[in-house]
Amino acid sequence: MTELQWGIVGLGDIAHDFAENFNQTTSSLTACASRTLEKAEKFAKEYGIAKAYGSYQEMLADEAISIIYIAVPNRQHHQHIIQALEAGKHVLCEKAITMTLAELQEAIALAEKNQLILAEAMTIFNMPLYQELHTLMDSGKLGKLKMIQAPFGSYKDPDPTNRFFNPELAGGALLDIGTYAVSFARWFMSEQPTVIASTMVPFSTGVDEQSVTILQNEKQELASISLTFQAKMPKKGIVAFENGYLTVEDYPRADKAELVFNDGTKEWIESGFTSNAMNYEIENMVQMIHGERPNKSLFFTKDVIDILDQMHQKWQIEK
Repeated sequence: MTELQWGIVGLGDIAHDFAENFNQTTSSLTACASRTLEKAEKFAKEYGIAKAYGSYQEMLADEAISIIYIAVPNRQHHQHIIQALEAGKHVLCEKAITMTLAELQEAIALAEKNQLILAEAMTIFNMPLYQELHTLMDSGKLGKLKMIQAPFGSYKDPDPTNRFFNPELAGGALLDIGTYAVSFARWFMSEQPTVIASTMVPFSTGVDEQSVTILQNEKQELASISLTFQAKMPKKGIVAFENGYLTVEDYPRADKAELVFNDGTKEWIESGFTSNAMNYEIENMVQMIHGERPNKSLFFTKDVIDILDQMHQKWQIEK
């Protein structure tokens, strides 16, 4: 089997995390690209990457590169996804994968036309624990799903020029931490929910600084999403069923969950390792390309982006 080669577009903090943790035997991190050759060469030297490009198009023209990992700011995702797919590259893109559902649908259509894999680097859809929890839920042992709570609070320096609050960089809590909360909820809900109610408090720049949202589907499953960029909240997801409930601490990269039954008995469910979160995304991507694993995560990603669209519409925010 031919070893697949990766290239990175965008060399910010998350790209450093990706390169530092890359540890694969079936693929290699071969190239990186930035708008300046100097920055790309510095990044390549730091992580032992063989090729550095001073333009994105140069890297896309490299026939040896099979997969592009996109780590540019949110607003630029769609543009780079389309360019990579047009160049015949598979794409793993950071969350949120696109700004709107329409953008994502365009990208999916192009990926299907060119017989390429497109996926979002959403840890929740790749961590082994969540596969275990889904299997447990499907077994019927827990009974019907009733309610989900997914809070996420993170304090960010209230600087209107940084990416968290800058509308030009698609700032706001929803497109950053909110994607984790919504992905957590959607993973457990048996079908796509609708945004029943949502309220948002804007930052001075107009982007969402905090919000509370209620989701509900036709099976009467409910979820509450609470987000803020100006206060810390524990990332503790709660999933309540008829026969008991699950609690997942630090749910974005969780490797264990506690199951509490109605009679008070408890079980721990453990799978995978938090420290290996990015490698699960990389490994699963390679397996999908080789046809060893179905691209199920894209189904959930599409639903999540649809929910984000609904929330923005409730807030009357244009993206």
